[in-house]
Amino acid sequence: MSRILIVEDEVSLTSVLRRGFEAEGLRVDIAHDGNEGLRLALEEDYDAIVLDVMLPGLDGHRVCSMVRAAGLWTPILMLTAKDSEYDEAAGLDTGADDYLTKPFSYLVLQARLRALLRRGRAGRPERIELGDLVLEPAHKRCTRQGAELALTAKEFDLLAVLARNPGVTVSKGTLLEEVWDLPADSDPNVVEVHVSALRRKIDQPFAEGADKLLHTSRGMGYRLVPAKADAA
Repeated sequence: MSRILIVEDEVSLTSVLRRGFEAEGLRVDIAHDGNEGLRLALEEDYDAIVLDVMLPGLDGHRVCSMVRAAGLWTPILMLTAKDSEYDEAAGLDTGADDYLTKPFSYLVLQARLRALLRRGRAGRPERIELGDLVLEPAHKRCTRQGAELALTAKEFDLLAVLARNPGVTVSKGTLLEEVWDLPADSDPNVVEVHVSALRRKIDQPFAEGADKLLHTSRGMGYRLVPAKADAA
């Protein structure tokens, strides 16, 4: 039975979440402030943590960064009332695995949490290096030729799946399952839109004197070819 920690100061929300998660067979612990949430996260063994950003005591970003600094890689889903890309980036920079803005659908939260529980706490590589492209999954950070790329969370996750399979065509169905937690036969438009945005960030700014990294395999999917490799 999976055990999760909810760190959230809204008592009514934690009550609803507890009932829903326990009905799904999960064991649930609750903390209503950042200090207690940090203590439980460090002392107890959880399969996932749902962590609000705006908390009494330590805020969620501090809690997340301190958990990661302690060497714990329990999957963390951050909740916040803020919705700017800056706030999302701040959460991911502290080591969160996913980010959900309030108000949210319980079904969406449920799906995100299931995805994190499936992913588990497998050891994360500090760096993935593909020629002049470098990914740091623990910090959701990506650079090319030393320049940091401003990727959204989904763009980074998409790139990470491709980077872990260098030179291999990854189907749109696989990307839907691994990045969006959707059935493989879902509408592939979301993949196509994100691939186009990703290509604009990792290839177009480096068009002069740099290899193209992201390639389309017509009717099949996409592949990431390391710089200096034969892209044919």
